[in-house]
Formats: sequence, structure tokens, C-alpha cells
Amino acid sequence: MLLTFKNSAAPLNRRVYQALKSGIREGRFAPGSRLPSTRALAADLGVSRNTVTLAYEQLAAEGYVASKDRSSTTVLGIEQPQPLVQPVAGHVPQAVQVSAYARRLMQDKVAPPAAAFGRRPGVRYDFRYGSAALDEFPNEIWRRLLSVHARQASRDTLGYAFPAGHLPLRVALADYLQRARGLHCDADQIIIVNGAQQAIDLAARVLLDPGDAVVVEEPHYPGATKTFAAMGARLLRLATDAQGLDTAQLPPAGAGARLAYVTPCHQFPSGTILPLERRLALLDWAARTGAWVLEDDYVSEFRYEGKPLEPLQALDRLGRVIHVGTFSKTLFPSLRLGYLVLPRSLVQHFIAAKWVTDRFSMLLPQMALADFIRSGQFEKYLRRAGARNAARRQALVEALTQHFGDRVDIAGGKTGVHLLVWFNDVPPADMDAFIGRAAQAGVGLYSIAPYFAEPLTRCGLLFGYASLSVSEIRTGIRKLAELVPAPRRRAAKPSTG
Repeated sequence: MLLTFKNSAAPLNRRVYQALKSGIREGRFAPGSRLPSTRALAADLGVSRNTVTLAYEQLAAEGYVASKDRSSTTVLGIEQPQPLVQPVAGHVPQAVQVSAYARRLMQDKVAPPAAAFGRRPGVRYDFRYGSAALDEFPNEIWRRLLSVHARQASRDTLGYAFPAGHLPLRVALADYLQRARGLHCDADQIIIVNGAQQAIDLAARVLLDPGDAVVVEEPHYPGATKTFAAMGARLLRLATDAQGLDTAQLPPAGAGARLAYVTPCHQFPSGTILPLERRLALLDWAARTGAWVLEDDYVSEFRYEGKPLEPLQALDRLGRVIHVGTFSKTLFPSLRLGYLVLPRSLVQHFIAAKWVTDRFSMLLPQMALADFIRSGQFEKYLRRAGARNAARRQALVEALTQHFGDRVDIAGGKTGVHLLVWFNDVPPADMDAFIGRAAQAGVGLYSIAPYFAEPLTRCGLLFGYASLSVSEIRTGIRKLAELVPAPRRRAAKPSTG
């Protein structure tokens, strides 16, 4: 028997199996024919008899051959797959059949830039929003915490875990959130999730039916709006101004709004802060209409004047606010841990949804994070990172002011890890080309356009600064300024008097 082996790193018995299977599927070994004995084929191939035996056993297990009393091996008849029908010229292929949910996901083609998922080749000064500042992160402490729990792994820690999350982490979080953020909660109201995005998704699954209305800010966070739209919800886009969401536009009870998604402590992406008067108006609206408020508190720990702002949940006395927090911006994105602080009436519903979605979040990082918070390392790191981010934010504002002056408008408040910058000298139609020229100069820029439902009338860019040093920020803005030369002043006309 002639068998041809492909060059492969697979074990020898696997290569014998692959060669025999190919011969059977291609018709070189007819149904009903007998394969050589394991001893004969082994001698023919110059391999051990055990190698051929293993190959035959795999073929028999998959239904290609049948062995009789281990004395003979017969090829079985198999139905050959039919060749694909070639499409007729001019024929329109039938659309892929998917669910309404999947079709709604694809309606909006706007997606984060590919650069958001990794380093951009050739870009030295990357102002990407969302990049973590790892130069201050205590890697050695974190590695040691992970190592301790990995070495002490028990039957319980290696098995299935409670969907709500690791209890010591929830206890530590409740203590931190009460003390540092003013939230009213205990561990039983907290669910650990895989980042804020899963928290938003769970809220949509638990609280919304197709056709329900959701109030969202405009400009908006696509991670939330796309999630709600995919669930079949109607988006009620409310404009924001210099004070955040305009609560005077909130819909009446008859509009069917079941949920309002807001970023009150640092509106994304504009950076505005919702004042107390509007916060109370939002809570009053939720109480009157029976709607829920989903508060995305994604980066409020980093505030550069005074203490972090009071969350909506701390003002809520009627149990209408669902608070979402994340460690992606405060620690690092790949940690993929966030949390929900829920009204007691919703806890069991969210636990059930979490269990159906993915059972539970990874336990080892939760255990390490619990120790990181309880030991005081988390708040110690936040203080260092906050001071560092304040210096980098100041450097960015100074560099933009120095090189562009009144040719840019800077927004973003004194919270968060990014600024929104409007370039008055760049027409919105030229924004993509401007971003391309900047990339060629080694500067990574990111358009604000994906966060607006309507086309822009100005050129706006998001500038993240947490992952850059002060010197890198200054150099990056200087290089950027070289691409936007200052407009020439018109010469004064000579006097004719």
C-alpha cells in the first residue's frame, strides 16, 4: 500500500491516520475493500505496529472502517459531500439567515478604530483614549498576589463560582465605595462582571423588551447605544450642553422610556459634569415615570480639583439607580473586571442573567483584586496615578494652548483621562485626511465622529493622555502643530487719507 505523508509536526500515528482517511474520502480505497493487517502495514511503512493500530482505531471510531474480531479491517461506504453549486451569472446570493438581534447589530457600521485594539505601527505619540497608564502600576505587588492565590488553589477555587462574584471582593468593594465614593450599598447588592460593557449588556437584557424606549446622551457612548439598539430598543437621544444632559428634555411618562443611560460625573465623550440640580431632576423623573437610571461611573476616581464627585446612586433614595463601575481605566483594560451596584429589587434578576450569560467571571483575578483593595494598595495607586494624570493633563492643555491658541477649543473638565479638542482651522470634511497625515508624522489621533449620531459641523478629536509621558505629550503636539500652520495675517492696507 502506497501512502503519502505530508510534512507535519503531528505524531506519526496521526499522520498515518490522515493519509488513510484521505485515501478513503478520495475513493482510492473502495467501500468493502480490506486494509492490510496492522503488522503488514507497519512493516511496509517502516513504523511500529502500535502506530498503525492507533491509526486504525481512530478511523474505526470516526466510522471510516470496521474491524472484525481484530483480524480484518474493512473500509465502510461513506457519502461523499456534493460539490458546491456555482452561482449563476447575475444571481443574487440569498442573505445569511440570522436573528433580528444580529441584524440590528449590523445596522450601524460605526465601530472603534482598529488601532483601539493594539499599538499602531509607526505611531510614536499615540493619543488613544482608553490606554492605561502602566508606568505607575505596582506590577510586582500584583504578580505576587496572583502567585499566592494560584499556589493556594483548592477544589473550591478551581471549580464553579457564584455568579455574583467572589464574596471577599464584593465586601472590599462595598467598603471602598461607601467610604470613598459615598454609595449606599452592601456586598449583597454588588455583582462582579467582565467590565462595564457586560454590565450594560446585562442591564439591557434584564430591563428592556423590543420597542421599549431608552434615553441616551448625545453625543453618546456607542458601546451602550449599540447594545440597546441590538435589543430592539428605541433610542431617545437627548442633547447635552455645557452642563451635561439637558434634563428639561426628558420624555413624559407616556413616552414609554424604561431606562436612561447617563455618564453624570464625566459625560462621555464631552467631559461635562452634570450639576446637582439636574441630577435631582433626573432622579425625580425616574421616580415619576417608573424608569431606571443606568449610571456609568467609568472614570470618576480621577478628578484633579477636590474630591471625586458624588455619584447619582448616593443621592437615590427610591432605588431607581443602577451604578456601573470598572477597573479598566483605573487599573488596566485586560483585567476585564467591573461591577454593578444594584437596587435590592433587581439583584436576583441580574444574578440569573449573569449565570445564563457566562456563569461567573474569572476567580483568580477577583481574589487578587480583593487583597489589592483590602491592603490599601488600590487607593495608594489611585493617588499616585491621579497626581501623574493631573500633570499630563496640564501638559496637554499647555501644549495645545502654546501651539494653537484660540484656533482650538478644549473641553473635558478636570476629571477623567481624555480631552475633547475642536480644531477651528480644520474643516470636518478634511478630518480623516488630517488624521492620516498625523499618523504619517508618528502622531495617533482619533475622531469624535463615531460618538455623534449626525455628521459633524466641526473637526473634533479625542486626546487620551494617561499612557503618555509629559515629554511625549509636548513633542506629539509640537509635531501636530507643524501639520496645521497658523493662518497668515493679512497685510494692513495703506492709508489713502
